[in-house]
Amino acid sequence: MNLTEVLERRYSTKVFRQDKKIAKEDWSQIEDALRLCASSTNAQPWHFIVTDNESGKSRMVKGTEKFPFNTEKIEGSSHTVLFCSRIDIKDEFLLHVLDKEDKDGRYAAPELKEKMHGARVFFADIHRKELNDVQHWNEKQVYLNVGNALLGAAVLGIDALPMEGIDIPALNEEFGLPEKGLTAVVAVAFGYRSEEDFNGKLPKSRLESSEIITRV
Repeated sequence: MNLTEVLERRYSTKVFRQDKKIAKEDWSQIEDALRLCASSTNAQPWHFIVTDNESGKSRMVKGTEKFPFNTEKIEGSSHTVLFCSRIDIKDEFLLHVLDKEDKDGRYAAPELKEKMHGARVFFADIHRKELNDVQHWNEKQVYLNVGNALLGAAVLGIDALPMEGIDIPALNEEFGLPEKGLTAVVAVAFGYRSEEDFNGKLPKSRLESSEIITRV
């Protein structure tokens, strides 16, 4: 695999094929990319709502009434994922993550587990008590996950479209997210590009390396 070739081929797909769905085994790998993504202190402050059927998509498009240009993209996708973040990050949840790590064998001794919890709380408190931006911090982790999913899909030859053009309050209400301590952040549609997609015929345009990379 040549990573540059994968990245050159990837683009924000505007029109998906209606006659080709993502195979179950390939979609399972996309969900693995969601679950295995890196996050600050491994806090994993995210949740994902996934749909691959008309009923689920009809609920998802309730978030596009203000953004009608995205309705057909969700409806035409093979799968759409609503990426959600935790509104807060409480010690109870951090202990839940810690216990899962312990069960997975990350801590050879109790003091190592305690040390990790202390470090995680230290960083969480910077955002909870000093910067007062814990929701924004959580959402930044979700965007790491979006990037991971987009690259993972591209490696598998699956196309995707990230969409910030969604009505967050409408989707929060539709899926009862605030009651679960969550908020919608961004949606990503997945599928396979259609030959009718104008965006796939345009050359990729990015700033030159000399402009955005400083080597020291």
